[in-house]
Amino acid sequence: MTDWTLRTARAALSRLMEPTDLVGMALIESAGAVDALRIATGAIKPSTKTKQDIAEILNMEGASPVRASLPEALKRWSPRAADLAPARDISTIERLGGRFLIPEDDEWPDALLDLGLRQPICLWARGGGGLTVPAEERSVALVGSRDSTNYGNSVTGDLAAGLAHRGMSVVSGGAYGIDSQAHRAALTVAGRSDELPTIAVSACGLDRYYPSGNEDLLRAISHQGMLLAEVPPGSSPTRWRFLQRNRLIAALCSVTVVVEARWRSGALNTAHHAADLSRQVAAVPGSVHSANSAGCHRLLREGSAICVTDAGEIAELAGSMGQQLPSEPKGKTADHDGLNLEDLLLLDALPVRAAAQSEKLASVAGLGHDAVLAGLGRLQLAGLAESAGGAWRRIKRAG
Repeated sequence: MTDWTLRTARAALSRLMEPTDLVGMALIESAGAVDALRIATGAIKPSTKTKQDIAEILNMEGASPVRASLPEALKRWSPRAADLAPARDISTIERLGGRFLIPEDDEWPDALLDLGLRQPICLWARGGGGLTVPAEERSVALVGSRDSTNYGNSVTGDLAAGLAHRGMSVVSGGAYGIDSQAHRAALTVAGRSDELPTIAVSACGLDRYYPSGNEDLLRAISHQGMLLAEVPPGSSPTRWRFLQRNRLIAALCSVTVVVEARWRSGALNTAHHAADLSRQVAAVPGSVHSANSAGCHRLLREGSAICVTDAGEIAELAGSMGQQLPSEPKGKTADHDGLNLEDLLLLDALPVRAAAQSEKLASVAGLGHDAVLAGLGRLQLAGLAESAGGAWRRIKRAG
């Protein structure tokens, strides 16, 4: 049997499992990374307690029964088991001048803990010059369309440069368009040795620069800023990994700003992740005739984003969030902490005094009736809602 260490086990698991594989994350939480890998590769059998723990964890997450099956997950992981070479992967990232980080490390970004079961198994990093990932209140995400307009590029450049001048890290995905402009503008004002001007979160292994057309830019980020990925060297970019990458961008930042986005842009996915994490979401308005701003206007119209027009307004949003954190007594939590977006909407819709029927709550929250019933169950378990004669009302947590 292979003598796995905690670090090599997490490195191997990051190749074995896709990002946010909930069964895999539940297995790691229940059994620990080393035994989770042994179970996942068939070296040992899961105990009855481990199976029960996984079922309970997945039930609390509301995971789909189709995917929330350990036997099915074992079949899913089996084809990759023969290709595991974690020592080689760690050696590759170190040869590239990078580092391998796990949640047990002191420099693991605390902001990622807010992802709960969906936090990455590990992080692969290039660059940084020995610096750690900044705290979320010192980081802002600038995201938007890959086919950005001159207007979008100009605004992004102003915002990124203004934020970098204020000592904030600009985080984006390293893609064409708005992402590229954000990284470039932040790099132009780099110069302070105690801060990272920009961070690019990749959807593939850091042994390659992707997209290839941005190789020079990504190489510059690896020297002056930092490249991050949750998948090991040699991993290819896939649509799933791109979508899951967005949650890391949102989690690492106190504010996510959508500069330009079409009606169904991937940048909106990042904004939704930020909202789910109770992070600030902002959008830049554009021309009503521009399809590239339709997604921004959608966010503003729905009330899920705050309108911003310059770096000062964004820094103010980030600063207000940072100022709130120290003032809260340690150990205290707000009612909304840890809730997903649907549960937040439902919590806001619940009356405190007079109880409301589920049909009324569906209308107020803008959710389907089935989603409301499921959400009420979760809020009741969390001690935030109670049933009164078939109707529902909100309960305030003590303190």
